[in-house]
Amino acid sequence: MLDTLYAQIGGVVVVLCCLFAFLKGEDLERFGAGAILLGWFASILVQQDGELYEPQIGLFVLDTIMAIIFAGMAWRSRAVWPVWAAAFQLLSVMSHIMNMIDLRTPIASLYTVLNLAGYGVLACIVVGTVVAWQERKAAGFE
Repeated sequence: MLDTLYAQIGGVVVVLCCLFAFLKGEDLERFGAGAILLGWFASILVQQDGELYEPQIGLFVLDTIMAIIFAGMAWRSRAVWPVWAAAFQLLSVMSHIMNMIDLRTPIASLYTVLNLAGYGVLACIVVGTVVAWQERKAAGFE
């Protein structure tokens, strides 16, 4: 999965965003960043590069698990960003389902939606981290 330059750049973006959440975020942001990193490493393991045009069942299961995790985070917290992260993950899950139902859908559109939704989840975590960090600074805890 990290065999191309844009995949390596995307990997650096994922690691930097999650590192920022670990350093400046609260427990919720750290949990979300940990889930993202764990899901990212798991997706590298289950991705089937040889079957480019077939449905990726392993990635579908991982995206579904991540959607459940973010939905649980949204349900249990008062923060807004897990709701948006769950929405982006559900977009990924629905794209997988669309591809499984109708295989005539261009595979490039599936990968485009998955990549953009992944960056959307990362943006949610970064925004949530910045908000938590600023609230801590305003309260005088940092």
